[in-house]
Amino acid sequence: MKILEILFGCKHPRLSFPMSARRGEYHTPAARETGAYVVCLDCGREFAYDWQQMQIVSEKMLRSHTPASLEAKADAVHLQ
Repeated sequence: MKILEILFGCKHPRLSFPMSARRGEYHTPAARETGAYVVCLDCGREFAYDWQQMQIVSEKMLRSHTPASLEAKADAVHLQ
């Protein structure tokens, strides 16, 4: 399986439970985007997570939103 991952990349089949970033702590790049993230348990890659839609946020979606709107959404998650 590892050889296939090296050749074709990880498909990220196993993900952690979504985690929220806490204020005042170091935020990973994925957590900075939406305030929450998930981690692939096989390769360790992190992905921004949207609690409202309950899904991983794609790179395309991140580019289409302004940083201010994402920050407001992340603050709303922290207040809940």
